[in-house]
Order: sequence, then structure tokens, then C-alpha cells
Amino acid sequence: MKKKLTIFVAVLMVLALSLGACQKAVPAPTEAPKTEAPVATEAPVVEMPKVVKVFGAFATAIEEPWDGVIHHALKEAEANGQIEYSYTDDIGYAGDMERILREVAEQQKPDLIIGDAFGNEEAVRRVASDYPEIAFAFGSGFGPSGDNFSVFDNWIHEPAYLCGLLAGGLSKTGIIGVVGGVPVPEVNRITNAFIQGVKETNPEAKVLVSFINSWFDPAAAKEAAIAQIGAGADVLFAERFGVIEAAAEKGLFAFGNMSDQNELAPDFVVSSAVWNMTPTVQYLIEQVKGGTYTSQDLKDFSMVGKGGASLAPFHGLESKIPADLLALVKTKEEAIKAGLFRVDIDEAQPGAVN
Repeated sequence: MKKKLTIFVAVLMVLALSLGACQKAVPAPTEAPKTEAPVATEAPVVEMPKVVKVFGAFATAIEEPWDGVIHHALKEAEANGQIEYSYTDDIGYAGDMERILREVAEQQKPDLIIGDAFGNEEAVRRVASDYPEIAFAFGSGFGPSGDNFSVFDNWIHEPAYLCGLLAGGLSKTGIIGVVGGVPVPEVNRITNAFIQGVKETNPEAKVLVSFINSWFDPAAAKEAAIAQIGAGADVLFAERFGVIEAAAEKGLFAFGNMSDQNELAPDFVVSSAVWNMTPTVQYLIEQVKGGTYTSQDLKDFSMVGKGGASLAPFHGLESKIPADLLALVKTKEEAIKAGLFRVDIDEAQPGAVN
């Protein structure tokens, strides 16, 4: 009996050990991973493009084409929301330019001051050197200076040459008149380029040149033009304002300068040597906005290659231009645009008769 009991106990112990060995460890329950609530973030701040504050300083009345071209480009930029623009014109040459520029620099604190320095070179440059934080860009016959004074000019000798080609081919008397302002390099190179064009299409032509020694005196310019008409001129180049009126009164062809002046006498203004300041103004705005402004000569932006100069449309008057002459002008114009033809730059004062 005792032996049987011992065997029974042993069997139970073996079974217990077997069951224990077969059991697998059950892992402790784990907590579900916590999910963090999304963190509210602020919308990114979008920096609005800077509106450049510009002041225009013009020695002549804004109606004078030279300053008028600059003013037009600035008004265009203002209309596009690129600049905040104010200006003063008809400042003259008696010392007011420096005073006005200093007042503007102190009170308005513009980012850019743009205008014409002819006749006020020293005054403008003095102010620029005293306000290095302001960008200055002025029409000038001299070079850039410092880090903040850039220069530009109306490099429209290329379309002036094209006007000369037309004038030489249209003249019946072989006498053509040019009335200029002041015989400075800028005016001389336009006049000489015009004469070059005349001589190419009419080698025997005489070109009469008169200077009124003023930047804006329409009455004097008209009087000089009438004198040239009296000397036989039947085509006129109006380097200055006032000449076209004389041509229209006599029923003669004329060519405008600086802007498309056909509206002054639609039946007689064949074309014009056009200056477009928009490429220059746009470049200046981007330089100031980008904080990369530095003084430089902005000459290239006023030439045909960059859209700064052009021959004005004929406004229907091409029907009065001989076909072969018109074809020549168009061929030369395309060659200039493509960089395959360069008009001479001659800044010597032309003679009274050329």
C-alpha cells in the first residue's frame, strides 16, 4: 500500500513539473502609446515687397522733353506700385538745387534721388557725398563717384542716325536744319549721328546747325528754325522743343527728339529719336530694393540694345517715304538691334554748316 502511494505521488510531481515547463511567460500589459495634441503654429510672415521712396529733382520744367522722359518712367513705376514718388521741377541753375536736395534728404529721407545734374554737377555731388545712405542717380556728362552716385545720359545717337537717313532721303533742296540746345557732348553726339545718316543717303546735302544755348527756350528754338528755313532747309531735326512748330507752319517734314513727338504735328513729324528711361529706372529700383546699390555708369540701359532708345513709329507717314529708303532704314535698325552695326560716337561740336 505504501509503495502504491509513493508511486502515485511521484506521478503527480512529474505532471506538475511538465505543466510548469509548458507554460509560457505572459508579458505584462503595456500602455497604449500616447499621442501628443498638435501644436498650434503661427502662419509664416510674408514680407511685402518694399516700395522704394523716390524723389525727382529737375532743373527744367517737366514739360521739357529731357526731364519729361525721366518723369514719365517714374510715374509709370508709381502707377505699378513699385515706388512712392514726389518731385520738384524748374529748379534752375542759381543754387537752389543744393538747398532743395539737402532739405529733401533731411526731411523726406528718400531711398533714391534721381534727376539731371547738368549745370548743377558740383552741388549735386556735394549733397550725395554727405548722404551716403541715399542712392543718387543723375543725368550727367561726367562719371560716377563714391559708392552712391550713379550717372546716366540719353544715348540716343543710334535712332538719331536713323532719322538722318530718312531726312537725307526726303529732302528736295538738299539743305537740312538742326536746332540744338547747348553744344555739350550729349547734344553733339546726337547731332553728329544725325548728320552721319544724312550724308549716307544724300552725300551732297548741307546740314545747318544752330545752338540756342539754352535747355528749354521754345521761342528761341522756333526762331532759329525759321532762319534755317529761310536759308533753304526743307527738313528739320528738333533736338530742342519749339522747332516742330516752325516746320508745321511751313508745311515741312520734321524729326523729334527724346520722345515720340508726332502728336505735336501729326502730318509732318515723320519720326523721332526716342529715349526710354524705363530700363534704367527699373534697374535702379531693383538695386535699391535688394540692398545692392552701388555707383556706376548706367549708359547701356539708354541704348537700343537694352530698349533704352528707339526710332518712333511713323504713324502712317511711311506712305510718304520712298520704299527703298524705308527698306534701308529698317535694315539698319535691325542691324543695330542685333549688335551688328554701331553708330559712330562723335562728341565734337559740329560746325554751323556740315
